[in-house]
Amino acid sequence: MSNTRRSFIRKSFLTAGTLSISSLFKQSMAEDIKDALVQLNGLSPLDAAQDEEIWARIQQAYTTSSSIINLNNGGVSPQPKVVQDAAIRYYKYSNEAPSYYMWRILDQGREPLRAKLADLAGCSPDELAINRNTTEAINTVIFGMNLKAGDEVILTKYDYPNMINAWRQRERRDGIKLVWLDLNLPIESDDTVVQAFTNAVTSRTKVFHITHMINWTGQILPVKKLCDEARKRGIDSVVDGAHTFGHLNFKIPDFGCDYFGTSLHKWLCAPFGSGMLYIRKEKIKDIWPLLASPENQIDNIRKFENIGTRSFAIEQAIGSAIDFHNAIGSARKEARLHYLKSYWAEAVKDHPNVSMNTSLNKKYSCALANFSIKGIDAGPVHNKLFGGYKIHTSPIKWEKVNGPRITPHVYTKKYDLDRLITAINEIADEA
Repeated sequence: MSNTRRSFIRKSFLTAGTLSISSLFKQSMAEDIKDALVQLNGLSPLDAAQDEEIWARIQQAYTTSSSIINLNNGGVSPQPKVVQDAAIRYYKYSNEAPSYYMWRILDQGREPLRAKLADLAGCSPDELAINRNTTEAINTVIFGMNLKAGDEVILTKYDYPNMINAWRQRERRDGIKLVWLDLNLPIESDDTVVQAFTNAVTSRTKVFHITHMINWTGQILPVKKLCDEARKRGIDSVVDGAHTFGHLNFKIPDFGCDYFGTSLHKWLCAPFGSGMLYIRKEKIKDIWPLLASPENQIDNIRKFENIGTRSFAIEQAIGSAIDFHNAIGSARKEARLHYLKSYWAEAVKDHPNVSMNTSLNKKYSCALANFSIKGIDAGPVHNKLFGGYKIHTSPIKWEKVNGPRITPHVYTKKYDLDRLITAINEIADEA
């Protein structure tokens, strides 16, 4: 990296327009984190992924517990302190005179925030609605579609339960038909997935429901190819991106999807209860909002934000999470997360009593992975990991998957993963 570029990044971190870290941390720690981010920006994603010294300093931006090893970041991720402080600051500000500061001041920050999110997502601000989570985003689409009895929706048995339940409710209420695909995970073939969807298409098919990264195992599906096939057939594509936004390096329009929902409190490390809905502009008019909106908003993405009083503090602190994410860089973050997954998975995969339920091919997985130990259900393995090693995981027993899910994040240390490797091998030895 050139000296000019380094100087620019250093200066930008000290301004109110980016992280403003030094005003939020003790000066010495703030300077160390700032310098680590500057150094990170001078490295390629591959080199950055393996620089433990830099990541050890970035880890100081988080306030995670030292008494347990949290490897369930896929459920919800901790926020760096700069995000926590922003949410607290906005919350205190709101309480000075709520109806004034919330509705007349902080509410005016939604459009700049929408623009910042759109820049990260690579789409128009007029295609993004800010909400609370993926469930709210995708359910808005599911219940807002003009489907009638006999219309068919193709989905898989490995989609997220809240989405499955929403589709089942439409099935009971409106008489639509759900066409279920049973995938044999892990899969290392785009064609296998695409053919499963296209082989299920009939003249009544109206929707492909696509989970970008399956939450049970971390399997990445070929979203673009599936959306392309849907588009060719006049079928709508609904993408559940709960585990990929802020995790993988992509822009939403790259997929050509019609609808995309995500939770910002997962991999982006935004405040708890923050999410986002993308709808391709020409489709906005076709979706009914879950909560009523004025008639003049029929083709306006903001019609999905008429939820009454909300937490303006949580919403506005999303901007700090975006700044922190951008300071690392999407490509470098993805590379680091993949490196962490590979580090522990490669070390245990050859144990005779261990089975990986996730592909180790970079194309088909990233941070999130699942393993099984022969003869032991997911719950007991999860309990042994926590009881004996204070390692917190997520036990998964769903369809043909039966094992703990492991999800490190950028603050995860190799020391933590060494503990995981030791624990898995010792538990497997006893199996």
